[in-house]
Amino acid sequence: MIALIQRVSRASVTVSQKTIGEIGPGLLALIGVEQGDAEPQVTRLLERLLGYRVFADAEGKMNRGLRDTGGGLLLVPQFTLAADTRKGMRPGFSCAAPPAEGERLFELFLVQAQQRHRPVASGRFGADMQVSLVNDGPVTFWLQVPPGAEN
Repeated sequence: MIALIQRVSRASVTVSQKTIGEIGPGLLALIGVEQGDAEPQVTRLLERLLGYRVFADAEGKMNRGLRDTGGGLLLVPQFTLAADTRKGMRPGFSCAAPPAEGERLFELFLVQAQQRHRPVASGRFGADMQVSLVNDGPVTFWLQVPPGAEN
């Protein structure tokens, strides 16, 4: 399971010209589900995402996580993160989870996030979404819990 996280001043996601999720300062997380992912990957990735130290402490060092700041979390499903881009000029998606499984695990991720953090907003699985953000820094990280891994 993959999360591409960006520290943001604000972010929103729109579907059919209607804003369905938005946050102020916090993290935007694009979430990709890979073949073989299951509940342990959901739990571990969320733990990492909430605790990953990307926010400045009193000395200006990145020593604080989202839990510490109470910032917003915007989760956006993005199956293209699981693309195989190693060769050729076109991405392959055989590494991505099947749509039904990807949606199930994204929804589980969202529910667990809402239980463990506030505020949480989200995009819509399978929808044509427009994501707007102001990247703060810019600060962007790739987090991954590979299929079969739980640490």
